[in-house]
Amino acid sequence: MVEVTQELMYELLKKIQAEQSSTKDEIREMKAEMNAFRTGLVAVHRDLLNIHTTLMRHEERLERIERRPELRELAEAAQTKYEPHP
Repeated sequence: MVEVTQELMYELLKKIQAEQSSTKDEIREMKAEMNAFRTGLVAVHRDLLNIHTTLMRHEERLERIERRPELRELAEAAQTKYEPHP
């Protein structure tokens, strides 16, 4: 049987401490990556909100245009101008 000496205990503790330090470094790197991912996700979310706002504005403008009869008549006239006749 192996005799447990102070030197052996010291070596084991050094290994454990080195592994723990390595694990802490890896966790720190993962936290940095997660923060970068969150930042990117927030940017994508902000872009989607901007696109949604723009689409809503365009939809409102289109509805206003469609409600104006003279503009609708002009649009219909322009459309029939370019349609082929049978």
